[in-house]
Amino acid sequence: MPHSGHLHATGLPAPTAPMEPTVNIFETQGPITPQPWAEPPAPSPPRDTWAGRHTFLLSCLGYCVGLGNVWRFPYLCYRNGGGVFLIPYFLMLILVGLPLFLMELSLGQYGAAGPITVWKCCPILQGVGVGMLVVSSLVSIYYNVIIAWAFYYLGSSFRSPLPWSCDAPRNAELCQNASGNATHASASEAFWNEQVLGVTHSSGLGDPGPVQWLLALCLLAAWLLVFLCMLGGIRSSGKVVYITATFPYLILFVLIIRGATLPGSLDGIRFYLSSDWSKLMSAQVWSDAASQIFYSLGIGFGGLLSMASYNKFDNNVVRDALPGRDTLVIAIGNCCTSFFAGFAIFSVLGHMALKKDIPVGSVADSGPGLAFVAYPEALSLLPGSPFWSILFFLMLFMLGVDTLFGNIEAITTAIMDEFPALRERGRKMILLGVLCFSFYLLGLLLVTQGGIFWFTLIDTYSTSFGLIIITLLMCVGIVCCYGIGQFCRDIVTMICHCPPWYSRVLGCFKVCWVFLTPCLLLFTLIYTFLEMYSVPLHYGSYEFPAWGTSLGVCMGVLSCVQVPIGAIIALCHQTGTLSDRFHKAMQPLHSWGPPAASTEAVMELPFSITLSDSDFTAPPYSES
Repeated sequence: MPHSGHLHATGLPAPTAPMEPTVNIFETQGPITPQPWAEPPAPSPPRDTWAGRHTFLLSCLGYCVGLGNVWRFPYLCYRNGGGVFLIPYFLMLILVGLPLFLMELSLGQYGAAGPITVWKCCPILQGVGVGMLVVSSLVSIYYNVIIAWAFYYLGSSFRSPLPWSCDAPRNAELCQNASGNATHASASEAFWNEQVLGVTHSSGLGDPGPVQWLLALCLLAAWLLVFLCMLGGIRSSGKVVYITATFPYLILFVLIIRGATLPGSLDGIRFYLSSDWSKLMSAQVWSDAASQIFYSLGIGFGGLLSMASYNKFDNNVVRDALPGRDTLVIAIGNCCTSFFAGFAIFSVLGHMALKKDIPVGSVADSGPGLAFVAYPEALSLLPGSPFWSILFFLMLFMLGVDTLFGNIEAITTAIMDEFPALRERGRKMILLGVLCFSFYLLGLLLVTQGGIFWFTLIDTYSTSFGLIIITLLMCVGIVCCYGIGQFCRDIVTMICHCPPWYSRVLGCFKVCWVFLTPCLLLFTLIYTFLEMYSVPLHYGSYEFPAWGTSLGVCMGVLSCVQVPIGAIIALCHQTGTLSDRFHKAMQPLHSWGPPAASTEAVMELPFSITLSDSDFTAPPYSES
């Protein structure tokens, strides 16, 4: 039977454990062959950072100041009461623009991540980041077409006389009738519609026709330029913005001085600033002011968020978002650029109205009609017109390129944050090349003979209700899901040394984030829906068909639908009951927050340790 205990047998040695083999490390039978030791996998390339605060400042300024400052604001200003329009405009800047501006900068800088990855703070809202990328992609497709048009006109400006002027031989019969007055179809309008667009050969949205290959080459050159400028990441694009963000101001100043010396310029300025105080009672004026602030600051596209993610963690984001400091250059400077651009535009249009003996309102226009029809015709009336035309279209080109840099940066940053291995230079080059070439192929539809109809459709609906909904959800999500108190504490953490007045300023922003900004966004959204269904979309005399409007609405819905899709994916990744899943999906992930390297404490010791090269080359010791 089994017996527990020790077995004692006389005369037999006690059993012993087998001896372990030993190795004498001091005696070898031959030369030691170094054995390869497993190296840890190479870490993903780190994220870039801005070379300096001024580079970030100029990049944001160039991103915010775009073509809308030149071709949309002056038109809205005179349409909505002239100088009176500045009252709702600056109110919307304070109550909507600056709070959302600070929210995007703070969110991107604290998380050091792009539009998708940054929603680790609240995974259920990751669809907001995807929606931002959809909007940026749609805008990038048609925005570079504008740069291609500017390329086309810039090349044509080196010809004398200008091909859209009445001095050109082919326009002599078009420009004048028997009495010598201008005809209804001007030379600049004929050049724009027939030579540049070829729209006279298209019957509408369903008849795009063949590609205008000269425009297609200009579009290819524009995308190639964007690819080369962004190849080195923010390091290369940050150097380019020193020229592209500042040179337009020089050209704008020169155009203002030249316009002020022209006969009839005061009529244009008077028309631009004519005040109609009754307009303040119109809901459209306030909606136009909100939308202009919304679009001109680039809120909701993901560009501001991406550019802020390359800041150092302790960059004073509040200083960068308060009037009187750096935002005086970005937000306030952007709005002042819009206002002063009106003087350059309407002083020349007043001269054009005087020369043609027609009211200023007959030559004022918005969008492509102002930039590529009315203003070029006005330039053709100036002495030395090719020189002024070169300056104007060079300004349009640089304004467009800066904004496009921000949109493409938002897309590439989001992709590389999700797949860090793509930050390696060779892979990043492939990613950027595929992205630019794909957008070029999609943009070819917009340089067909009927491409202007598709351009108008995408321009109208890609940044319409979808963008407002995305931004509204971002604001409400941060306030209700992430927590406005935690968000304010994150900002204070980044500031480090927080003076007392910062808390009071953050309190004012907190009131905007919680109540004022969402309410004004909701008002703008409702008015946008009412206007969209009550006013049919037109391009000139062409009215878009119902299926075209439906397609445009689908573009807006495409960005919005990403939010519920992202929420469903986030809920599926959780476990438990539905309420448990919602609770977990609204909690920040463990990886959320600033990079560890930025928050580690540094301990100073009263002695130093000197390491030699062998300390870094020798393999680690084995625990055995």
